[in-house]
This record gives sequence, structure tokens and C-alpha cells, in this order.
Amino acid sequence: MFWRQTWAVLVKDLTVEWRTRQGFNAVIGFAVLVLFIFSFALGPQTARQRDVAAGLLWLAFVFTGLLGLGRTLQVEQENHCLEGLVLLSRTWTVVYVGKVLATVLFLLGVEGVVLVLLAVLYNIDLWQHLPALGLVMGLGTVGFVAVGTLYAAMTVQVRAREILLPLLLLPIMVPILLASVQATAAVLAEQGLASVTGWLQLLGVCDVVFLTVGWLTCDRVFEP
Repeated sequence: MFWRQTWAVLVKDLTVEWRTRQGFNAVIGFAVLVLFIFSFALGPQTARQRDVAAGLLWLAFVFTGLLGLGRTLQVEQENHCLEGLVLLSRTWTVVYVGKVLATVLFLLGVEGVVLVLLAVLYNIDLWQHLPALGLVMGLGTVGFVAVGTLYAAMTVQVRAREILLPLLLLPIMVPILLASVQATAAVLAEQGLASVTGWLQLLGVCDVVFLTVGWLTCDRVFEP
């Protein structure tokens, strides 16, 4: 029953996004703008662009992720649908898990497009590194969304939520961002997954901790 209700929340969010595509188009446009600006700033030096590719990639991910998290509960808040969601299962845990899964899938789709744009704009051959990059992106995105959904719920009713969300979230995300950038840089430098085992373990631990905290506290955080 729990996973059936969670699946309903997940399908609802993805269906709404698929029909409107407002969030997807907005974050993709923002990511393209970020990559273009840094491409012009760095110039045509291929070696220099490759040196900073990992940092730029996760910078674009963070910016687009913040936009995506800002919309996680904002739509329901504006349309007074949060109460309807909790009536579906009588617990906020279902809403939290469904939102996390939907946002992770949404951001992974955005990150895939950003990855292609990075390869084209910066002339970097990423295709041979896709499995390793996919693993790093997946672990980093799960941790980012797990704690970001909680903070999005805390700030959804605040007028200055666009400012408060990044101020509250980014300090907590330092371990995940550090591990993700370091692991991505090592993969792009063709050092292999064996050289980033420690960073991957850190990402895994952060994911478990953030998901556990979210699971245990979402009833109090989400409740109006």
C-alpha cells in the first residue's frame, strides 16, 4: 500500500511536468545560459575548459537543482493541494518519498541534457565516461534532493523562499558537492572508478543519512 501510494504521487508529479514542461524548459534555459557565459569567459582554450569542466558541470547542476526544488511544493501550495496529497495516504512520508523520487528523475533528465551541452560547448569527449559519470551524478542528485525537499517544505510558505532555500541548503550540501566535483574531475581525467572509491563512499553515506533524516522528520516538517 505504501509504495502504491508513493507511486501515485510520483506519477502525478511527472505527469504534471510532462504536460506543462514549464519547469523543465526553465531549468534547461538557465543551464544553457550558465554554460554559455562560462564558455565565453574561459575562451577557446580546450585544455583550460577541461580543467574546470567538473566544477562547471556541478555548478550548473546546483543552480538547476535549486530551481527544481523550489517548484517541488510550490505548485501544490499555490493550488492548495498539499492537504489533498496527505489525505491520499494519511501520512506525509508518502508525500516526501514520492516527491524525492519525482524530483530525482526530473533532475537526472535535466542533467543528461546539460551533460550533452557541456560535451558540445567545451569539446569534451564524455561518452566513454558515461557509466562512471552516471553513477556519480545519481549519488550526488539523491543526496541533494533528499535534504533539499525538506528545506523546500520548510520555506514553501515563506515569502522570501527563493532566498532562504539556497542559504539554508548550500552549507549542508558542502560534503556532497565536494565529493561529486572531485569524483567527476577524476573520471574526466580518466583515472577510473578505483581512484574515486573514497568519494563514492562519502556520497553513499550522505545519501543514507539524508534519506533517513528525511524519513524520520518529514511528518513534522511538511505539516502546515
